[in-house]
Amino acid sequence: MGVYLVRGVLLSALLLPVGALQADEPPAITIIIDDMGNHQAQGLAALELRGAVTYAFLPHTPYAAALAEKAHGLGKEVMLHLPMDAHEGNALGPGALTLHMTEVQFKRTLLDNLNAIPHVSGLNNHMGSLLTRHPGAMGWIMQALTAARSGLYFIDSRTTRETVAQQVATEYGVPNTRRDVFLDNDPAVDAIEKQFSVLLQRARLQGYAVGIGHPYPQTVEVLRRVFTRLKSQNIQLISASAMIELQQRRNSWPEPSFPLLKVAKSSKP
Repeated sequence: MGVYLVRGVLLSALLLPVGALQADEPPAITIIIDDMGNHQAQGLAALELRGAVTYAFLPHTPYAAALAEKAHGLGKEVMLHLPMDAHEGNALGPGALTLHMTEVQFKRTLLDNLNAIPHVSGLNNHMGSLLTRHPGAMGWIMQALTAARSGLYFIDSRTTRETVAQQVATEYGVPNTRRDVFLDNDPAVDAIEKQFSVLLQRARLQGYAVGIGHPYPQTVEVLRRVFTRLKSQNIQLISASAMIELQQRRNSWPEPSFPLLKVAKSSKP
């Protein structure tokens, strides 16, 4: 009976989400506010959100540098929101990376963008449904990131299901994670509230979740309200860099303190 009991416990553990195995730490969410820098009033309102919200700034936009400085002064984490080629041919704005660039142009543009935003800790893609499908272009980004500054991370906004961005980041050893939920593709208040509930459900299921929104008045209104309930819901709000560290910690399986059964060994790839 003892062997079957141990086998059952192991099998149950393998079937649970990794985050669910960490009973001593509450589920965590990260909120990234994209598209910062074009509108001063909206940006300032978004910066008033309490807690460890992360802000992603479009390069070379009128208010990006000043708002990033203010965000840093408030103890908020700052990211570069990097424009990338979109499959639909959308207008990308200044500092965009495209498939038509040479490697030198591509990496120089990325470095200029990083230098345009003070206190950058990492970046995520703005659009990019075309560029993030290409391993070569993603490789150039990861090479430039590691060469520019130690510790810069990458977050895949996942604007296409065909993205390879996070996979390439991992291959290059760049700290990374991915977006789980877009909060305000529909900017109606009730739709944003529903998406935030989806984010919390995902966090409870896997132990963590990353949500991306924008500095819309409706989004700020909803977040201001729902943030007041996080403590009572046993949900922690953490920065993007803290989320990457948390995921790395939770996804690292400790060495077992007893020999694994053959059935468990044979299940490994």
